[in-house]
Amino acid sequence: MLQHPDHNALVQQLAAIGQGHLFTFYNQLSALEKAELDRQIASMDWPLLAELIRTVVLNPESLKLSENIEPAPFFEHAPHHAATREKYRQAQAMGEFLLKNNRVAAFVVAGGQGSRLGWDGPKGTFPATSVKNKPLFQCFAEFLRAMELRFGCTIPFYLMTSTANHQATVDFWNQHNYFGLPESQVMFFCQDMLPAVSLEGKVLLETPGTLALSPNGHGGSLLALYKSGALADMRKRGITQISYFQVDNPIVRCVDPLFLGLHELENADMSSKILPKISSTEKLGNICLVDGKMTVIEYSDLPAALAEQRTADGQLRFRAGSIALHAIRCDFVQRLNACGFALPYHRAEKKVSCVDMSTGKTVKPEKPNAVKMETFVFDALPLATGSIVYETDRIDEFAPIKNAEGVDSIASSRQITTLRNSRWLQAAGITVPHKPDGSPDCTIEIAASFALYPDDIKAKAAKIPAIKPGDEVYLG
Repeated sequence: MLQHPDHNALVQQLAAIGQGHLFTFYNQLSALEKAELDRQIASMDWPLLAELIRTVVLNPESLKLSENIEPAPFFEHAPHHAATREKYRQAQAMGEFLLKNNRVAAFVVAGGQGSRLGWDGPKGTFPATSVKNKPLFQCFAEFLRAMELRFGCTIPFYLMTSTANHQATVDFWNQHNYFGLPESQVMFFCQDMLPAVSLEGKVLLETPGTLALSPNGHGGSLLALYKSGALADMRKRGITQISYFQVDNPIVRCVDPLFLGLHELENADMSSKILPKISSTEKLGNICLVDGKMTVIEYSDLPAALAEQRTADGQLRFRAGSIALHAIRCDFVQRLNACGFALPYHRAEKKVSCVDMSTGKTVKPEKPNAVKMETFVFDALPLATGSIVYETDRIDEFAPIKNAEGVDSIASSRQITTLRNSRWLQAAGITVPHKPDGSPDCTIEIAASFALYPDDIKAKAAKIPAIKPGDEVYLG
């Protein structure tokens, strides 16, 4: 039986740390509202919050970069040397071994809402594909099911939600019968939430009876794996490696045998996929070696003098752009949490709707009025005892949907996906109509059940009808 928090004790606790204002409207609340506010407040780690308010909100330190920054070495997508090609052959075999022996879990960070896309619901429910409008979650489920059938394995799927979208996410998967995956191998769990804090260090109320909460960042995923029991569940199943990805990319390889195999052969704790940056200002974090440790430096923090450096052949010297795809060893997540989770918290100034403490009315600010505190998953990289970086192909695996229009929008995602699929078909000898500018003059969607890789097309080429300009083609 759950015990109700001691309200008087909470009042004293908050008064002692200068947050007693959170009970300003307490006597105006209903009994249920009072109980909910007490529960929210009791669930917070106030000693941690007090320290974060002191160090992140009120006295933020300016970023100090080491002078010892070098480009991170990486495995090329298309190796030029025989020794590297042999390494990749071994890595592919190792990755397939891990899959066939049920050592790999897929893990998606899916705590966001689709509000930036004009979508009312969890981002994973957003219709992403170009012909069938399949939601992002279905793209992942179909990919995992196709991999299971190919390798005769089970790939447990872990989805981290937030309190804002957890129930809607679970309901969505139930309504769609888990998209063909067994319910027993899909696990949902929430990440922790932290309150937004005013620029003066006061925790904000969203309503008179609720805190203004937001997720603690994608770095919180490594904490949530541990706290939720997901990591224990993985270990019980014999999982040793986690394939980490984020919810916005419909063509992501949710598990990649080659990448996982390289990660395993190099005995790495946490590894990363990258794209070669197309410009020094592209908004991808830079994977670098800082004092010899693998580190991501945000694109806005890398000094221009470094960001613009070129190699002798004209390429960017710092060109390894992070795309938030990682292979993570289960033992590493265990170690991160064994002695207290300690990734650094970052400051983000945001516009947060909140209660005016003098009137009790909701205020929607026109400029940033609050600090949200977040952890980043890539900040675990310097803590890893081993880490490799693998270059993937931009068209083959990266079509994120982040914005309503422009770069990384649904339109650009569908264009990239059709371009990828047209290349796959052309490699199999199938004619694809093109516009004068060279882009495909059609829309093509290929289900994972039809093809996981370009070579899969060749065996099915005879089943593909002729494609005419303007056609919408679905291969499933």
